[in-house]
Amino acid sequence: MTPPRVVITGFGAIASVGHDVETIWANVVAGRPNVKPITRFDVSERRTRFAAQIENFDFSAYVNEKTFRRLGTYVGYALAAAAQAWKHAGLSPDAVDPTRAGVILGSAVGGMNALLNQYDVLNRDGGRRLNPFTVPAMLIDTAPGQIAIEYGLRGPNLGVVGACASGNYGLGEAFHVIRRGEADVMLAGGVEDALHPFLLAAFERVGALSTRNDDPQRASRPFDRNRDGFVMAEGAAVLVLERLEHARARGATIHGEILGYSATADAYHLTAPHEEGLGAVEAMQKALAQAGLKPEDIDYINAHGTSTPLNDAAETLAIKRVFGEHAYSIPVSSTKSVTGHLLGAAGAIEAIFCLLAMRDGVLPPTINYETPDPACDLDYVPNQARPARIRYAASNSFGFGGHNSCLILGAANGR
Repeated sequence: MTPPRVVITGFGAIASVGHDVETIWANVVAGRPNVKPITRFDVSERRTRFAAQIENFDFSAYVNEKTFRRLGTYVGYALAAAAQAWKHAGLSPDAVDPTRAGVILGSAVGGMNALLNQYDVLNRDGGRRLNPFTVPAMLIDTAPGQIAIEYGLRGPNLGVVGACASGNYGLGEAFHVIRRGEADVMLAGGVEDALHPFLLAAFERVGALSTRNDDPQRASRPFDRNRDGFVMAEGAAVLVLERLEHARARGATIHGEILGYSATADAYHLTAPHEEGLGAVEAMQKALAQAGLKPEDIDYINAHGTSTPLNDAAETLAIKRVFGEHAYSIPVSSTKSVTGHLLGAAGAIEAIFCLLAMRDGVLPPTINYETPDPACDLDYVPNQARPARIRYAASNSFGFGGHNSCLILGAANGR
């Protein structure tokens, strides 16, 4: 039996460059980052003193005060992105069978901000002063669980973890749930709330972060020869995945389709990518095969493109191994140059960017690209967006632990 087709009927997102999808997208296309010195906590002793922070976000528009007080910003971001996606998809309680609708979200560190803040309370004031909701506030699966409570969705519900590939994992696993016939509608994506003194210091210690403190707006420079690390960011992205027949029956607007998904492991190193891009190659090849597409069918690649020396070179090599000579004809851009790196939410927001690139016929740029690197010799759409017809796009996400993932997306007016 042929598996059902899985389409996307809505999406929502919050990031440093905007509190809704269209604002974020406008800034990504225009190449306008929002990377500034960190003001939430003391960074005077840090080598990295900037991040892509979300500023002045009104949680009260999406989360009731009691829930926010109990569960904090990690769950708050997830609820906000889900509310946007639910509305954008035109969903209502009577539009879905609650037993056939669920939620899967990816995150790298989940509610660690809540955990670390309450650890400070424990050390300062003792255990009796802890927030009684500390345990759910720190658990990764609380975000999808709370979304299910908000909308009464009693189908599959879980959090998935694959470091910076987690957003793709959330989408890919939800895609499989629908293809297996276990649900008609899934809210899926990723959320991250990782700006904390401990986490900043930890990422700095592993050597992953840019230290371009004199010019933070230009710190994220994927594929540029002078890249020195990624820019930490926060936010969330949630997409509504739906069985095609279900979407058509309720007259939903279809924004695109997930055609293929694969997740692989390097089995090589905890923090460095495989030097020959082996796992990344296999992820792209398997996703293409599941989509029933040839390498030359892909019109655009949204790269993982973190702006770290090892990742960008390994990803470039992997793309060339998968696509051969066609690799030099495929536009490859890293939107992290504008948004910063949303860690476990990155893959989800970048899937949205692929859909919008197809919708608008525009390739988002890789900004801050100034000095070519001989090891990175593809078309990275440098510094300026440009028009293009995009039918099929690939979205790569990789992560510490050797995790690799690739999504293949098709345009709304595709096959």
